[in-house]
Amino acid sequence: MKQEWYPRPYAVQMAAQLIDGKALSAEVRSRVRARVQQPGRQVRLDAVLVGSHPSAELYAASQARTCDEAGIAYVLHRIDAESGFDQIAQRVIALNQDERVRAIMVHLPLPQGVDVERVQSLIAATKDVEGVNPVNIGNVVYGRRSLVPCTARAVIELIESCKRDLRGVPCVCVGASNIVGKPIAVLLMQAQATVTSCNKHTHNASAIASEADVLVVAAGVPHLVTAEWVRPGAIVIDVGIHRVKAADGVTNTIGDVHYESVRQRAGFVTPVPGGVGPMTVAMLLSNVVDACREP
Repeated sequence: MKQEWYPRPYAVQMAAQLIDGKALSAEVRSRVRARVQQPGRQVRLDAVLVGSHPSAELYAASQARTCDEAGIAYVLHRIDAESGFDQIAQRVIALNQDERVRAIMVHLPLPQGVDVERVQSLIAATKDVEGVNPVNIGNVVYGRRSLVPCTARAVIELIESCKRDLRGVPCVCVGASNIVGKPIAVLLMQAQATVTSCNKHTHNASAIASEADVLVVAAGVPHLVTAEWVRPGAIVIDVGIHRVKAADGVTNTIGDVHYESVRQRAGFVTPVPGGVGPMTVAMLLSNVVDACREP
């Protein structure tokens, strides 16, 4: 009989071990800085920002600081808020054609009525550092060398930090979006895990999730997953992030997982904030360096 990767029946369950995304991302950033500093290497990220949406402005400013810390040049291309698809597309295509540009991303949100996926599909696959071009997402299925979607790559790195052999391990992904849930499921399959994908139409999703040794939650629903969804000792990765105003007027950042209840049952769990978020940023930087490598 195949030996399980943690003993059963379970002993008295202690509080879960925290998967510290900040600490792990710091390690990745250190490796990124070392790669950037290699002689003859020039690394630059070109980002497109349409309008001045507060969250996008905040992220762009944060990204500029993060790139600077890693030694990566950051060039922000601003486009008027009234721009439509054609104007945005022209800028992306121009960056594709510029030989000095090797890494491109487009900040969200885009103006109302502009098809985000259509814009993202215009980014040259070799310059698409967020991994959102359908070509890069499709390459994940075939295991080809490609720029893997940042969040999916971050999730796998966090799972691997728990030092678990995923071969044959039952894994459940709650959420099946094109750039997060589906790529995560495929990457787990590549690790030879046994993967189940749940979506909003899945019956008895909580019962299915409770059989998983690895549970990845990317449903976009605040506090969807509570303790009864979790198998004792499981690895739980919370991809969700929501800013919710409490009764006292204070705005809190929470995830798709009810952290306080789940941490009493899981073996490992990511916090929100401080889990998947920092690692996603680190994976973006890593993708930038990959995109800027010599052909």
